[in-house]
Formats: sequence, C-alpha cells, structure tokens
Amino acid sequence: MKVLLDSDVVIEILRQRDASILSQWSELAGSEAQILTTPVTVAEIEAGARPSEAKIIDRLFSLLECVPIDEPAGKLAGELMRRYSRSHSLEIADALIAASALRRQAALWTRNRKHYPMPELVFYR
Repeated sequence: MKVLLDSDVVIEILRQRDASILSQWSELAGSEAQILTTPVTVAEIEAGARPSEAKIIDRLFSLLECVPIDEPAGKLAGELMRRYSRSHSLEIADALIAASALRRQAALWTRNRKHYPMPELVFYR
C-alpha cells in the first residue's frame, strides 16, 4: 500500500494534539506501507515552520519518501485545474498533490477531502 500525506495531516502529526490522527499515524508508520509526500507539502511546512521546529520536521520528513513532481504529474495537475478550478476552486498546490497521488497510485491522507473532488482519487481513512 502507498499513502501520500497532505500538508494538513503532516501539520497535525507535528503538532501532536489530535489523538485520532496520532493513532492513525502510529499504525501507518508501523506498517509496511510506503509513505509518501511531495515537494509541495515540504514547501508548505517549511514556510510555516519556526527555527525551533527544524529538528522535528526533519525527523518526520526522513520517514517519508518525497516523490518528484515530474512533467507527467505537471500535465495531470494542469488537467485537474482545467476540470476543477472553477467549479471547486481547486488551487495549484492541491492539484499537484492530487496528481502525485494519482500518478503513484497512492491513497491520499487528507483532512480536507472537499479540496479534492476527483472521483478517481482514493483516500486513506
């Protein structure tokens, strides 16, 4: 199984305040699942990080495989933007994350499913 983490889930794991998310994270991290992230999530986390949080952020990202956003993923993100930007206010960051999950055949773990209206997208939990 492959699971791609959205930025909101990474934030919750780092904050360590939501027992449900932490329990699910513990279960996932202890499994054989391949746990993925994207450069978009890395950038979003780094943009909001305090210097004192650098070590814990680095430790978490060391457990994840950061998948590159290549040309096919970019093209798919563009297609998703054409299909959903007007009707669902899809933003480029979410389109790139969705495209990465779809290209890697990974379930997306997000707390904001409304950001991802694509029927072909599989969600984790």
